[in-house]
Amino acid sequence: MDSVGSKLMLARRAGRLRWAGMDLAAHCINDVACTGADPLFLLDYVAANSIDEAQVVELVEGAAEVCRAAGCVLIGGETAELPGIYQESELDFAGTCVGLVDRDRLIDGSRCRAGDAVIGFASSGLHTNGFSLVRKLVGDDDFDAGLLLAPHTLYLEAVRSLRAHADVRALAHVTGGGIMGNLSRVLPDGLEARVDWSSWERPPVFGWLTEQGVEEEELRRVFNLGIGMCAVVPEAPAGSIVIGELA
Repeated sequence: MDSVGSKLMLARRAGRLRWAGMDLAAHCINDVACTGADPLFLLDYVAANSIDEAQVVELVEGAAEVCRAAGCVLIGGETAELPGIYQESELDFAGTCVGLVDRDRLIDGSRCRAGDAVIGFASSGLHTNGFSLVRKLVGDDDFDAGLLLAPHTLYLEAVRSLRAHADVRALAHVTGGGIMGNLSRVLPDGLEARVDWSSWERPPVFGWLTEQGVEEEELRRVFNLGIGMCAVVPEAPAGSIVIGELA
């Protein structure tokens, strides 16, 4: 269960609510995939000060596009008009995804061992986290929607492909908390990930953040820095982006 968060505020300003709908579905489906599960269905929740049907259609169409790509059924949801709670002209979009995994196929991190490789899957950019800071940097100025609002990458097929070629022991969807924050949640006590931060190329948006004065420590703490999903495997398949190892 998750929401698009305050990225919606910039998406609405830029006329990119369809992208925000894609963000929601990809974010929720990726979370489900981290357990090794196949997504079954998604329900959405739209709430606003005053419902604009055209905006709701854009959001739902975006979510439906990603659901179709994932073989996940968008089975409905709820629309609420709450003028006492939401600011005028603002809206919220949240969703719940349910998946199914056989117990013997469950990925829970318990089999991770020191020396295992950490593989990274490239992100499209910021995905759906860190936008409180991004909005502060943008203020009321115009901004490059393509740079800041690129839709969240769906990793379902990448995960399935990796599982067909490697023993996947843990998966971490890199959302709030950055790479280290999310990897630490899926590793057993006594193990930690040692990441080589120079082992991949960052998308241009992270250079833009640096130019705005965001320091490296803050970038690592808040953003995905170009790696939207991590997998732990005993041996990385050829062609993988190896970003570190467990110790």
